[in-house]
Amino acid sequence: MKENITNNNNITKEVNQHFKFELVHIDKKTGARAGEITTPHGIIKTPVFMPVGTHGAVKAQSPRELLEMQIGIILANTYHLHLSPGSDLIAKASGLHKFINWPNAILTDSGGFQVFSLKDKKIDENGVSFAGLKGKKILLTPEESIRVQQNLGADIMMAFDECIPYPATIEYTKKSIARTHRWLSRCIDSWKNPKQALFGIIQGSTHAETRKICVEEVAKFNLPGLAIGGVSVGEGPELMEEIVSITAPLMPKDKPRYVMGVGNPEDLLMIWENGIDMSDCIIPTKFARGGTLFTNRGKIRINHRNYRHDFYPIEPNCKCYCCSNFSRSYIKHLFDSNEILGTILATTHNIAFYHNLAQAARNAILNDKFLEFKREFLSNYRVVKSTDDENDGEN
Repeated sequence: MKENITNNNNITKEVNQHFKFELVHIDKKTGARAGEITTPHGIIKTPVFMPVGTHGAVKAQSPRELLEMQIGIILANTYHLHLSPGSDLIAKASGLHKFINWPNAILTDSGGFQVFSLKDKKIDENGVSFAGLKGKKILLTPEESIRVQQNLGADIMMAFDECIPYPATIEYTKKSIARTHRWLSRCIDSWKNPKQALFGIIQGSTHAETRKICVEEVAKFNLPGLAIGGVSVGEGPELMEEIVSITAPLMPKDKPRYVMGVGNPEDLLMIWENGIDMSDCIIPTKFARGGTLFTNRGKIRINHRNYRHDFYPIEPNCKCYCCSNFSRSYIKHLFDSNEILGTILATTHNIAFYHNLAQAARNAILNDKFLEFKREFLSNYRVVKSTDDENDGEN
C-alpha cells in the first residue's frame, strides 16, 4: 500500500500541472460550495451538472447545441464504448474528443455500475466477467478499465469499483469495500497519463461506518478528486440524503466532490447544500424523450390535453432555443405526431433547465443565499408539481 501511495504522489504532481481545483467560496449558512475545475479542455465552474453521453453522444443533441448552451463537460460510458466501437479504434482516431468532435471536458465512468447491474456476471478478485456483444465473454479488470479510459483520452477517469446493491449487510459491505480499495490500488498502478485525472470512488452502502472507512482509505491516495458512488440504487431519497450528509463532510475540502448518478432537481439541491461540486444523471434526457419537461413550477407532461391550446413557451423565463422559438402547443403536436424534432427540442430545454439551475445555485452560493434560493425553488416547484401529477396520473 505504501508503495502505491508513493507512486501516486509522483503522478499527482504531474497531474497538478494540467488539472486544478480552486474552492472559490463556501456558503456561510450551509456547506454549499462554488469552485472552478481546470482541465486540459477548459474550466468548469461548480456546482456543475454533467449531461450523459453514454455512447459518446448526448441523446437527441449535437455537440453544437450543447456548446451553444455553454455545457463545459459531458460524461461518456466506458463500458458501452469498450463494447462498441472499442477503445482501440477511438485511440486511433486521436481519442474521444476528436472522434465525437467535442472540444470541452469529458468524464468517463469506469464501467463498474453497468457491469454490476448485469444479471449474468461473475465477480472475483481479478475483476468482473460477463457476456458482451454476440455472447463473447469479456473480463473487465481495474487495469483494463483504466487502459480503456486512457485510450478514450478522458479529462477525468473514474476508478473501477464494486457498486454495492441495495440493500446490503454490513458484513457484505465491508468485504466489498476492501476489494474496491485493492482495485483502486491497481487502477493507480495502471494510470500513466498525467493529462488525465483519476478520481477514487467511495462506496459503503447505507452504513455510516463503512462510508467513513471508505473515505479514509480513498483519501490516503491523494487523488485529484473523489466521488460518492452507490447512491440512487433503490435506497430512496431519505437514505440518499443521509448517506450524502454523512459522507460529504468527511471528504477532503481541497478536492472536487462528485456524486454519481443523481438526479432530480430536488436531489441536486440536496447534494449541493452538502458540499458536492459535480453530478450527472440520465433523467433530463430520458424524461425529455418521454415528453416530460422540467420547469421552475414543476414537471409537465407535454402530451396532456391541456397543452393543445397553450401558446406559451415551456418555461417563460428560459432563454434556450426551444423556449425562445416554440410553444407548448407546438411541442405537444410534435410528440403527438411522433416527430423526432419534439424529442430534440424537449431535450434541449431539459438540459438547459439543469444547466441554469446549477448556475443559479452557484450565484446564490457566492452571495451566501443558497438556503433562501433552495427554499424558494422548492416552494414553487413542489406545489405545482403535485397538481401536474394529479392531472397526468403520474406517481
